[in-house]
Amino acid sequence: MSLAASTHNTDRNYAILLKKLSIALSFVFLSSINTELSAQDNVGDDSTVIYPASYFSEYSPVTALDMINRIPGMSVGNSAGGRSSGGSPGSNAGRGGRGFGGGGGGTQIMINGKRTAGKNNNSQTQLVRINADQVDYIELIRGTGGDLDVRGGTQVANVVLYEQLSDTSISYEANGAYYDDGQSEPGGSLSYGGQSGDLNFLFSAVAEPRYEHRLAKEISILGDLSLNDQVREERIREQTSFTLSTNLDYQISEKSSARFNALYAENDDPTEVDRLTIDLLGGANTPSWEREDIPGTKSNWEIGGDYEYQFNNGSRFKTLFISNENDNATTRERFDVLAGGGEEKNLYLNMASVLKERIVRGSYTMDLFDGQDLEIGIERAQTILDSNLRLGLAGTGLPSASHGGLVPEDISNANTNVEEIRYEPFAIHNWRINSRMSLETSLVYETSEIEQTGDLYNKRDFNFFRPKLDYRFDITPQLQLRALFEKIVRQISFSDFVAATDSDDNDSNTLAGNADLRPDYWWNYNLLAEYRLPSDAGVVSANLYKHEHRDFRQRIDVSTSDTDLRSAAGNVGSGEMWVAELKASVRLNMLSMPNVLLTTLASRRTSSVTDPFLGIDREFDNYHKGEFNLSFRHDIPQWRMNWGMNMINRLDGTTKRWDIIDIEEDYSAPYVTAFAELIAFDDITFRLDIRNVTDVFRCRDRTRFVGHIRDNILEEIETNCFGSGRVFSLKMSGTF
Repeated sequence: MSLAASTHNTDRNYAILLKKLSIALSFVFLSSINTELSAQDNVGDDSTVIYPASYFSEYSPVTALDMINRIPGMSVGNSAGGRSSGGSPGSNAGRGGRGFGGGGGGTQIMINGKRTAGKNNNSQTQLVRINADQVDYIELIRGTGGDLDVRGGTQVANVVLYEQLSDTSISYEANGAYYDDGQSEPGGSLSYGGQSGDLNFLFSAVAEPRYEHRLAKEISILGDLSLNDQVREERIREQTSFTLSTNLDYQISEKSSARFNALYAENDDPTEVDRLTIDLLGGANTPSWEREDIPGTKSNWEIGGDYEYQFNNGSRFKTLFISNENDNATTRERFDVLAGGGEEKNLYLNMASVLKERIVRGSYTMDLFDGQDLEIGIERAQTILDSNLRLGLAGTGLPSASHGGLVPEDISNANTNVEEIRYEPFAIHNWRINSRMSLETSLVYETSEIEQTGDLYNKRDFNFFRPKLDYRFDITPQLQLRALFEKIVRQISFSDFVAATDSDDNDSNTLAGNADLRPDYWWNYNLLAEYRLPSDAGVVSANLYKHEHRDFRQRIDVSTSDTDLRSAAGNVGSGEMWVAELKASVRLNMLSMPNVLLTTLASRRTSSVTDPFLGIDREFDNYHKGEFNLSFRHDIPQWRMNWGMNMINRLDGTTKRWDIIDIEEDYSAPYVTAFAELIAFDDITFRLDIRNVTDVFRCRDRTRFVGHIRDNILEEIETNCFGSGRVFSLKMSGTF
């Protein structure tokens, strides 16, 4: 089948799926109207939806996370260990968004109306550590206001705890993960929380297994379509994340309060690789073996806190701080396994980096007129990266002990310090126009200085004006229309400034850095309609948004000569993307199954940018054209049991990346997860999670060219497929 025919069939199938989804949503909508025309009982003022603790009692929730995930339209993952099969709060250190002021869109979490001053230790990570018995009610806030600690969220979930707790409580979890290669890894968590006078406290320790056994198969053909080689690779990562964290909240007086948070995590990930390569040229079928030893150490810490004072006139002063540090070090050594049983080292690659971030923010919020308030303040942020890279290769020259006994190779921009100092004065105006309309206007001026020292020196200043308009119209208490216009400046990844290791291509050991990289930004135009079905039957929404990118970040040519072609992250000019998205999270009341919650998402995406290598118009790098996701959750209260599945499927099946010497294309079958949970034996919860239920492999086609890609001289085509198999995780948790 031709590429054009395949694309036509994909688009046609996508259109059929959208049509079916639209019919289903219409049926749900009409069914709900026939059931009840009155307003939802738990919709309060300003379209806030209130879920009291009694709403969740039939589900026997154990934690606040269990409660939130029973609310239609809400799906909050667990990044704090515990019930999720994912990472720990320390696993994404240093990857937070730009600064602390932005809400970031989507669903934001508050505890007792406050947001935790942290990026890795945040309000969302606390949900699994808060006992359900501590929760008084949960507010789903769909409007805006100066009294909110977060901005820009489509909706805000505020978990309100009882003012006085009868005693302290301990939450525990023991878990074990079983992997496809027969390996099993233990884990667990322990949390201690409660109240002592005016002090609320929460201490937590988590050990989360993150072992991975990956098998990969690759075959390549040359430009004349003759067989080149075949590769079989086995990669084993031994990793367990250990995290200690605490959250303290102290009510100093009736008018003032303070909070403090701290986290420390270790995520060492030593890895071993065995690789068999069979040379197929001319039917030789000659095998060769390689082994890699990659010890890796990772750790991070974070502290944060805030202080708030309420004045007699209703005004509020708040200040907060965050400080974190992320330390990574890895050494990659590759050996040829000789026929006689010995080994010969051919690669030494050492990478070490320390990333630090420090943020201080202060603001004052005051009432202006009836229904209007103004917040003014300033934020200061300092981000520092220290990075060092050493490369040693087998060859002629003087070996060096600091390069693993191999010959040192010169690498441009290998030892670098990058520092950014940023200031953001801001003003945020909230206007409750009437009982059904609100408007939030933000004006932020960002000024920053980025200085790079070490192998290269560069110093630059940047200034951005970032306006934002967020208009919300409650057509009815259930139906809300939202229009958003804003300018977004993306946080630069400091690792793009410096040379780094290339773990995705065995023929390329390092990636070049770009000392001239500038922050890119885009104008966001967003129109969202959301309808919450009567009788708590669910929520449906439609979202259309457009991004107009400037100084857009893609790979660019940074070669110093025609014989040493290099690319790096760089700014390519303008780009544009459109996204249309339909979501539904509905209870199957029309099928007399109110305890089955069905959630779907269908989207269509398109983008356009001028390729810096070929000069053609193409999609963005790593950009898929649409997806159709489907999940369900079935609660069986009489058995104190629930179970469900989730499928993620990118409809077109591919994403592409264009580079200076190759084009890569990724694709895979739908990815499915499943779970089953049972509460028994004096409120002990047993949960089984299965990742990658259908045992799918992810594949990548890489088309390499001789010399620059613009010369269009085909060298070889590689097809690589890899997977880690199914992972079973059994967990037992409870409180006492």
